[in-house]
Amino acid sequence: MVNSPSQTFPSCAQTLMYLLRQYGVNTVFGIPGVHTIELYRGLPGSGLTHITPRHEQGAAFMADGYARASGKPGVCFLITGPGVTNAATAMAQAYSDSIPMLVISAVNRREDLGTGRGRLHELPRQQDVTRGFCVWQHALTSAEQLPQVLARAFQVMHAPRPGPVHIEIPIDLFPAPMQMPLAEYRAVKPTALPMAPTESIATAAKWLAEARSPVILLGGGAQAAGKEATALAEKLAAPVFLSLAAKGIVDERHPLCGGANLSFSKVRTRVENADVVLAVATELAETDRNLVRENYQFHGKLIRVDLDPAQLVCNANPDLAICADARATLAQLNDALPAVDSERQRHSAAEVDELLRECRSEWWPGSEERYPWVQALRDVLPEDGILVTDSTQLAYNTNHALRLFQPRSHITCTTGYGTLGFALPAAIGAALASPRPVIGLIGDGGIMFTLGELAAAVEQQLALPILVWNNSGYGEIRDFMDAAEVEQEGVNLHAPDFVALARAFGAEGCRIDKPEQLGPVVAEAFARKGPTLIEITAP
Repeated sequence: MVNSPSQTFPSCAQTLMYLLRQYGVNTVFGIPGVHTIELYRGLPGSGLTHITPRHEQGAAFMADGYARASGKPGVCFLITGPGVTNAATAMAQAYSDSIPMLVISAVNRREDLGTGRGRLHELPRQQDVTRGFCVWQHALTSAEQLPQVLARAFQVMHAPRPGPVHIEIPIDLFPAPMQMPLAEYRAVKPTALPMAPTESIATAAKWLAEARSPVILLGGGAQAAGKEATALAEKLAAPVFLSLAAKGIVDERHPLCGGANLSFSKVRTRVENADVVLAVATELAETDRNLVRENYQFHGKLIRVDLDPAQLVCNANPDLAICADARATLAQLNDALPAVDSERQRHSAAEVDELLRECRSEWWPGSEERYPWVQALRDVLPEDGILVTDSTQLAYNTNHALRLFQPRSHITCTTGYGTLGFALPAAIGAALASPRPVIGLIGDGGIMFTLGELAAAVEQQLALPILVWNNSGYGEIRDFMDAAEVEQEGVNLHAPDFVALARAFGAEGCRIDKPEQLGPVVAEAFARKGPTLIEITAP
């Protein structure tokens, strides 16, 4: 990296890019602006790939999808003011779902901060905008702070509960010289995640070994613990149920896996009547149960494992709280427990099979016509595929009815914040993060929020099928209005010709209306360079 003649050492912007690479970042999402010209001077030769979305909300959604697919923080570069406010919704979605995201924004020159001079893009207190949905924030006041601030940012995104981190850099600091050559700057390795105390493992192991009807609940924080969770379920002959954020952590074909069916009555009864429930890295929130508001009433002992102490008592007070890493704790429990006999495993597998049949009887009423589409989607999604879904009716069915087989296979905004427009840019981020095949699923209303990001997918030549479930408006809200006997208003939308729009962007487009048509068009989409918008005419 070449410095200008007036500089002995690299600029703050150059050092930022260098340190991001040291922390393992290789892709950043952002839209350059007049305030970030000097930031972008540090980009060429840095080894970072820059992806340009068409809206800053798209940038942050792409970073979110990238983080969920890779397990590494997604990184955004934003301009001052409107860049930050445009990205706010996507940052809030990431905060709600505990997704690590590093947002680096410009802010006005230090001499202008708080003066109200009416400078371009000025917000009187820019950090106040993001304070409610960031796990940590910092505003640089000198270039020399940068290495320390980045070290803290990556530590915060590592544990105990990740989320967006926002670092503001005044525009006059981007070209400011640092105090050392680049080669002397080093990333700081995040600290190890805490292990469970020996006495807590001993107590949990005793309760689980003595249990006659244990149950394991997994949340999204257990993404790295699938192997350990499966082994523990087999040792205990215990059914495993997944939150929506945990789909795929345990292979849903496993005979002990009851999938993401926590909202259905028979599963609820089974969980509430278990003599011991082991709940790992889950909030036990209504979004884990597909919007069933009533908390579980645990009649047996409840063991909770979470890195965040506050979550250990959220929605249900445990009999034993273990503040520790999910994967390490499950490994410790595996070491401490003997295996049960194979007959008990067969009995539990039969119980899970019966529970799933009972759940299916609750899936169908009111949405029978959508389940052939769920099966068609399962048939076309490769075993290692990633499904990225928006808040749309078909996605609510895939939440519980479409089985997934690997961790980080289910990327959805239907949990937590529940915004619209997520799936298209998040699918782009996931496709850039992972060599695994990706399919996006979004509604005709939701895609209008972020339709412009098709252009970014075309630029990157992503073999990305985007399914648009076209039910001529906001179908879910329409149904809720009907159920509440509220006259339909604002929910029946004029839709553009999505196929023509896709082709105008340089993507491919097609329209289908039968589930059996899905396989051939998705196969063609995976085989071409560039995205394919597949409009599904909803029944």
